[in-house]
Amino acid sequence: MVMKINRAAALWVAAFLLPAMATSAHADGADVFGDNCLVCHAPEAGLQKTGPSLFGIVGRKSGSIDGFPYSDAMAKANLVWTKPMLNNYLTSPQGVVAGTKMAFPGLKNAKERSQLIDYLATLK
Repeated sequence: MVMKINRAAALWVAAFLLPAMATSAHADGADVFGDNCLVCHAPEAGLQKTGPSLFGIVGRKSGSIDGFPYSDAMAKANLVWTKPMLNNYLTSPQGVVAGTKMAFPGLKNAKERSQLIDYLATLK
């Protein structure tokens, strides 16, 4: 069976549903950030808390914010926070950077990790 799609319906989906889905995904990632990261990290540039600002984290070298007191392990880790690296790190921070000061045990839910990483990628 061949299904024909009405051009107007296809345009409506593209114009209204896809942006709403993207906004929803952003909101989901922001919620995961709020639930798991916000107590120690800020999404704004230049605002350091217990942990460094996560503004611009995707593509940034680990331990690279001037003046932030990173652990020796993080300062020497020499990682680049790509999406795959963030996925590994957020699964098990101590497993990726043994000796990091980050006490977070990891975000075990893969969907939430993906949502969080997609949200972090928007912080620029």
